[in-house]
Amino acid sequence: MSTRPDGTGRRLLDAVEVMDRLRSPGGCPWDAEQTHATLLRYLIEECYELVEAVEHDDVTAIREELGDVLLQVLFHARIAAERPADQGRFDIDDVAAELVDKLVRRHPHVFDAGSGPVWTATDQQRRWDELKRAEHGRAGVLDGVAFGQPATALAGKLGSRAAKLGLAVEPPAGETPAEVLFRIAYAAGARGEDPESALRAVALSHAGALAAAEETTLPRG
Repeated sequence: MSTRPDGTGRRLLDAVEVMDRLRSPGGCPWDAEQTHATLLRYLIEECYELVEAVEHDDVTAIREELGDVLLQVLFHARIAAERPADQGRFDIDDVAAELVDKLVRRHPHVFDAGSGPVWTATDQQRRWDELKRAEHGRAGVLDGVAFGQPATALAGKLGSRAAKLGLAVEPPAGETPAEVLFRIAYAAGARGEDPESALRAVALSHAGALAAAEETTLPRG
């Protein structure tokens, strides 16, 4: 891999330098105090703000929020670079190198002329899963599942994994709201749907209806 002739990516190096300055002696006291744990709330907030920008197709906001997410990546990488080597030190170059290696490895149809073509996105998803299993050996049903994600998304992911591996484990049969919601999201995931995005779309639509009803039925003030 080489630097693109048009210079794309050089401002990323500027961003790395700014982050280094902020964390170095004489930089920002607040930035210097942050840890992986204290930054988690900001990472989550920035990701949701990016989601909202995409939902509104606000190109200016998308650009800004992508920068805020990138800041979190740079921040965490800089913190890791300060660790001793015997405690798992790594830096932003290690993060980028691992990403590049993974993308190349999991797209042999793009980077390896002898691997054969992939004709559709479905074919690619199947190939991606096969390559991932080959890398990690036998993949367990919970391997790589992010348990910190919203509950609806988590239920959908579990349903998707169970369906892929052919595990016929019945979800909870109770009638509490939580159990009913879990079964719906689990079944949606098993069908290859995204229950989190679907529910969010319904919630946003209803929020608009609530705002309209307030405007027409409640006195101002």
